[in-house]
Amino acid sequence: MKLADRLRFIEPFYVMEVAKTADEIARGPLCDPAQGGRPMIYLNIGEPEWGAAPAVEQAARDCIAKVETGYTQATGLPALRDAISRWYGQRFGLDIAPERIVVTAGASAALQLACLALFERGDRVLMPDPSYPCNRHFVAATDAEAVLLPCGPEQRFQPSAQQVAEAWDARTAGVLLASPSNPTGTSIAPEELRAISELVQARNGVTVIDEIYLGLSYDAQFGASALGLGEHIVSINSFSKYFGMTGWRLGWLVLPPRLVGPVERLAQNLFICPSTLAQHAALACFEPASLAEFERRRAALKERRDFIVPALRELGLSVPVVPDGAFYAWIDVSKVCDSSWDYAFELMQRAQIALTPGRDFGHHDPGRWLRLSFSGPMNELREAVARWKQCL
Repeated sequence: MKLADRLRFIEPFYVMEVAKTADEIARGPLCDPAQGGRPMIYLNIGEPEWGAAPAVEQAARDCIAKVETGYTQATGLPALRDAISRWYGQRFGLDIAPERIVVTAGASAALQLACLALFERGDRVLMPDPSYPCNRHFVAATDAEAVLLPCGPEQRFQPSAQQVAEAWDARTAGVLLASPSNPTGTSIAPEELRAISELVQARNGVTVIDEIYLGLSYDAQFGASALGLGEHIVSINSFSKYFGMTGWRLGWLVLPPRLVGPVERLAQNLFICPSTLAQHAALACFEPASLAEFERRRAALKERRDFIVPALRELGLSVPVVPDGAFYAWIDVSKVCDSSWDYAFELMQRAQIALTPGRDFGHHDPGRWLRLSFSGPMNELREAVARWKQCL
């Protein structure tokens, strides 16, 4: 059987290898209380501790009871597009027309639709290194080339307008950014994002920005949506992170008006429509009680960030940039190991702590970095720090 050539550019998701090993150790004697073991602490998972809000779960039950489970429009329930539009107005002060919003089967489907609509063989798409690996693989799946721009701590692990200008050539179709970012939890400074957007627009390119962690911003200076820069921005968002609906697989796109029709045509053929059940449930995300719960959770995550970053630094581990969003700390472990990949497996064996090595997130010195997710309970974070201290 001949496989498609594009698969050569789709790398394995190495973090899953770490997760498998963590689960194997968790089932063994090191984590068996009867044998003096202790439970594995999972700081490798990019998933909020909390699930959907109570009103969302009830809305799903009501949807099933009413048998409201047939197909919807490919672009999503009109009521949900309206609700998302109102949320942009309430949260960000933006007037986003519901007609520009396309509801999708998770942010992954949103990224796939955007990439299929905008990129093709021969195109180059500029992206930061480090960045979420699946983003560059969505580009590769269109037979375009993901071009990674090394971004260090001195620039908050985010690309600069100068880098974009220097890397741009006749084949470049645009940029794919993320703010806040996975794995670093850092956002692009507003003035830099504006400069990048203007540069790309002047070159007839497209600015696509992953904003799935935008609801989990902790610092006001980084809390604005890129959509404020104009209708030319393509924004990806999700109900998974801020709204806690990870397994419900629901996200959305905000598109320039002229792009809605082409993306709808793709969505009709590739997905028919997003999950009807998830869409009806998501309407309850925008009820006052649900929004108050999401804000309570955001405050709890900020408290965990404010604990874990100083605690890691007290251990002698470097967190060069304090994350301003999401729930990740990007840790420089070069002073304690030569390879973060090997060190991650060592920590699982010696301390029963699971973290994510930098190998997945780019090609620029990945062996120097570990990603820690502080989305879990505070007591687990405290215990993980104590165990790590013993190892060190």
